[in-house]
Amino acid sequence: MHVVIPYVVGALLFGLGVYGVLRRRNAILVLMAVELMLNAVNLILITADVSLRPGLTGVVIESWARPGSGVPAADTGTGGVLALFVIVLAAAEVGVGLAIILQYYRMRKAVVVDDVRLDAGEERVAG
Repeated sequence: MHVVIPYVVGALLFGLGVYGVLRRRNAILVLMAVELMLNAVNLILITADVSLRPGLTGVVIESWARPGSGVPAADTGTGGVLALFVIVLAAAEVGVGLAIILQYYRMRKAVVVDDVRLDAGEERVAG
């Protein structure tokens, strides 16, 4: 399989996620679009790790970057580790985002992003 295909699929997924963030009005659909963008980043990280690893044969990997002392440099999956961090970030984002959306829905009975006022807590003083 050509290495270009995952890069193109990742770029298309990221573009679709950006379109979803910019065009959707429902907050839950916006969160889904952000998740799509994060999954595209994961795909690109893993593909870059697999495709660029053979080109780094002469590069010495530092001792802190190796998970074990007997593991050769070709077996360390840096892209996989970074993808794992992105997955953890995505899980935290979903948890916090859904909690905020549910609380807003309980208060306003709607989750339309265009109607959210960011300065609703400030009091306006005339004078």
